[in-house]
Formats: sequence, structure tokens, C-alpha cells
Amino acid sequence: MEEEVIVKEFVEIKLKKSEDFLKIKETLTRIGIPSVKERKLFQSCHILHKKGKYYIVHFKELFKLDGKDAEIIEEDLQRRNLICSLLEEWELIELVDSKKIEDKLHIKKIKIIPFSKKDEWNLIAKYNIGKY
Repeated sequence: MEEEVIVKEFVEIKLKKSEDFLKIKETLTRIGIPSVKERKLFQSCHILHKKGKYYIVHFKELFKLDGKDAEIIEEDLQRRNLICSLLEEWELIELVDSKKIEDKLHIKKIKIIPFSKKDEWNLIAKYNIGKY
């Protein structure tokens, strides 16, 4: 799939301040799908800076961008949309097009680890930007 077509599907955002990039990146490490028994959290989304723009993307969208096979299901995109909505609610980002995130999962479908509890969990990223 052509890169421009893939990127067009990403949720474009604007940062409130340039230093917010790292804050958003860290926050996203604490939002995802839990394995409560094992105290593991699988990160769902990442912040991507590409060609002067910023995006919130599901890790499977990044696999597609790299040309790898990735089956993105509706729930993946709904999870990404919920996470974007939360970041906006927390005033960390501004959405370029809020219509893009209207279809969201229920908040009970994700786990948000408070910063103060992050050392109690094994935070796992299924994609590492810059390592592929």
C-alpha cells in the first residue's frame, strides 16, 4: 500500500507546546490492553512525527507503514480513537479533524496505568519507532 494512502488514515494532531511530544509519548506507554494477572500492559498507540506533522497511530498502522502484514480490525481503530479522545480531554493534544475519532470503544476496554503505579507494571510496546 502506498505511504500517502496509509498516512491519510492516521489521526493528525497538533501539540499544545513542542515539549509536549515527550509527555504524550510517555503517557501512551501507560495506555493499552492489560494482562492483569501478569501485571503486563501492551501499549496500543504511539505518537508519530512525520514530514512536519504529528499523528496518533495504532501500532498495527505502523506495521503497515513499514510494509509488513498487519490485520487492522475495527476495534483497533476504535481503541486508537478512544485514546485520542482521552489525550484531547486531558488537554495534551488538539485534533486536526475530530470527526475522524467519532467511533470509539468503551473506556472499560482499555487500561490506564497512573504514572505513580507504572513501576508496578511491565509496560510492553509491540512496535518500537526507529527500530525497523
